Amino acid sequence: MRSWAMPLCFDLDGTLGHFNAGFALLREALGGLWGTAPTEGELSCCSGSTDWEIVGELHALRFGTPLTDTGYADYERACVARFQSAFGPGGQSPAVFRGILEGLHRLAERHGVWIVSGNAPALLAFKTGVLGVDPAIPRLGSLPGHGRVDLLRRAVAAAPGPHLYVGDRPHDLAAARAAGVPFLAIGEAVPGDHVALPSTAGAECLVQSVERLVASGW
Repeated sequence: MRSWAMPLCFDLDGTLGHFNAGFALLREALGGLWGTAPTEGELSCCSGSTDWEIVGELHALRFGTPLTDTGYADYERACVARFQSAFGPGGQSPAVFRGILEGLHRLAERHGVWIVSGNAPALLAFKTGVLGVDPAIPRLGSLPGHGRVDLLRRAVAAAPGPHLYVGDRPHDLAAARAAGVPFLAIGEAVPGDHVALPSTAGAECLVQSVERLVASGW
């Protein structure tokens, strides 16, 4: 029986698996909307880590004006269409971190678990479906006016702690620290004094690591 007393939050890309050429598809989607795609250099200069932030920075660079909610919705539809074409039936297959995903599902049987991601909501729904994430697990994707810290705070506000953010990039750690949430890293891209597991870790390894953190009260 699930107990929703503590949202344990997981990032998606790089944490549960990854979609090759994801940023290329983002650029292609914007190219279809804006006439020409942003360059890789322009994309690499973006400081944000969510779709709302990244597309907003690119829009300001291209047009000199803020991204509107309507413009973001247009991007979301275009980007989902690109991913559906690339990763739909008969297309590419994403890399799935099987042990981490199975561990996520085991944790969801006894704790509240959320997916908190920088993907636009409809894109997050598509990606989690392709990866095989249990549809009952709540998703929180990139919303207008929200950075990653805002999303994380919104998720953990749903219930009292202890809380946790599981991610794979330095921006995930920075968001966890800003939100006052402990952090568990997947992979080797996040240096620092925190628990870290390889993306090849088995389900039980993830569950035990999280349960130890829960039992310690952080």
